Amino acid sequence: MVEKLLMLPGPTHLPNRVLRAMSRPVISHRGEEFHHLYESVEEGLRYVFQTRNNVFILTASGTGGVEFAVNNFIGRRDKVIVPITGVFASRMATAISRRGASVIKVDLGLGDHLTPEKLEEILRKHKDASVLSLVFNETSTGVSAWRIVEIGRVAKEHGLLFIVDSISALGGVDIPTDKAMIDVHIAGSQKCIAAPPGLSFVAVSSYAEEKAGEVEPGSFYFDFSSYKRFASKSETPFTPAVPLLYALEESLKMIREEGLENVFKRHSRAAEALYAALSTLGFSFVAKPEFRSKTVIAAYPPRGVDAYRLKAELESKYGVVIAGGMGELKGKIIRIGVMGRVSTAAVTRTVSSLESLLYSLGVYEKIGDALRAALEHLH
Repeated sequence: MVEKLLMLPGPTHLPNRVLRAMSRPVISHRGEEFHHLYESVEEGLRYVFQTRNNVFILTASGTGGVEFAVNNFIGRRDKVIVPITGVFASRMATAISRRGASVIKVDLGLGDHLTPEKLEEILRKHKDASVLSLVFNETSTGVSAWRIVEIGRVAKEHGLLFIVDSISALGGVDIPTDKAMIDVHIAGSQKCIAAPPGLSFVAVSSYAEEKAGEVEPGSFYFDFSSYKRFASKSETPFTPAVPLLYALEESLKMIREEGLENVFKRHSRAAEALYAALSTLGFSFVAKPEFRSKTVIAAYPPRGVDAYRLKAELESKYGVVIAGGMGELKGKIIRIGVMGRVSTAAVTRTVSSLESLLYSLGVYEKIGDALRAALEHLH
């Protein structure tokens, strides 16, 4: 049996160091040993978030992080701009709507994302907006808001609270929380950070902390005041997943050892290699070139190739696991994750497997061209 290679948009492959960390004995989450663990993880997260703000650790998936943000920093009188770029932006809009706030959904169109100029145009129409809630990297369509720093500047010039979901990107690309003036920044454990699923993190600015004091919390489990009170003594208000925190600590150590800049370059090279190889194989992309994600590649298969079959046979015959489409793109595209400890070996195996599969299906004849295109970027 060939060991499977996860090239999903999360969860990602876990290094042996991270797996071993989870085998450590469980400890009291109210004791001194846990306090040291919490402080170590918090310091590592601040490094990855590129922030001096407080970072709160939740035992929940990334969606739990979004719920935490919506239920603590958005009030029922707020008017919230949500650029719609795909499934996860739509989910965010739904969560805000259920909170009782007014949602200004702005459909940017398939393959497009927000720019500072578009935001200025939106704000001219909605001068009473008080919050901008943005999915930085839309996992369903493979688009990223690369001008995030400029977008943050515009948001602040208009007095908006700036909420960003970068669950499928933080730790893989440069999203400087403080420089981009992000007030509430949400991320998850199982993607670029390369830790197990089950944890999410929210970096909160002092401005957002002040606003939370004016907003009635919409959840007991995700009550910000409880998290803030317990964080002051290096604890969480409810029982945390201690083994996952051990694993997260190890993942964060690996990121620091490599250095953030090197991590970003590795992800970028891998993404460029895959885009080049897929283009050679006849794939086309959902995202417009200027918005293409470096952590999730969403691609239409070559003419005559069924996306479901491609995904299934790539796993059953070659052991490479990728994702299919979501929402309106279900059954139409494949999605490849470029995340975590993604390496030259992972990229070349994925490309070689795709080449071989398409050759066997009779839709590709130039074996080696796609791999060569990938290697030009990897080396």
